[in-house]
Amino acid sequence: MTETIEYLTLALLAVAGLLALVRVGRGGSLPDQVLGADTLILVLASGVAAGAGVTEDTTFLDVLVVVTLLSFAGTITVARYVERRGARA
Repeated sequence: MTETIEYLTLALLAVAGLLALVRVGRGGSLPDQVLGADTLILVLASGVAAGAGVTEDTTFLDVLVVVTLLSFAGTITVARYVERRGARA
């Protein structure tokens, strides 16, 4: 039963990732695209965490730390860029 829940979680995260990818691909304003990309990275990090739980391998947790730090740095960088552009974003 636990294995079924684990794989169902991974499947739902894959669907969420596809929906976030569609949001990024559809375009729109820059903040909308950044929000979609940030959501996609969050889903990726959640998938890595779920994968670590499924395989019981702690090596994935190092990858998780790197992914979340890069996501944070990227989001802050784009937020500063959008703030400097003002209402033209």
